[in-house]
Amino acid sequence: QVQLVESGGGLVQAGGSLKLSCAGSGRTFSSRGWFRQAPGKEREFVAAISMSDTSYADSVKGRFTISRDNAKNTVYLQMNLLKPEDTAIYYCAATATYLTTSYHTDPSVYDYWGQGTQVTVSS
Repeated sequence: QVQLVESGGGLVQAGGSLKLSCAGSGRTFSSRGWFRQAPGKEREFVAAISMSDTSYADSVKGRFTISRDNAKNTVYLQMNLLKPEDTAIYYCAATATYLTTSYHTDPSVYDYWGQGTQVTVSS
């Protein structure tokens, strides 16, 4: 059974940091991504990684960093300089397909999703 389990969410003040983790099990994945969904809004792309190729949403560039540890089958999202507008449920996604960066932002190409972890940034 393939599973993705996120952790690391929580409540933080604006300007603070959080590190999200997404542990995979059941198979390995070539491409991993993070998406988020704020109340009343559609799910949006945050960041993705295929091997060493990475992509970021413009809204998080320079503040968030995605990385992966293949030995642990885990992907991370280091979030710095958090803003209230970063408040959302963060979902990790994965696929065994190697995605070029041009496909990173499309949620339909990911085969597996985690249950989500809440990130709340207070002002």
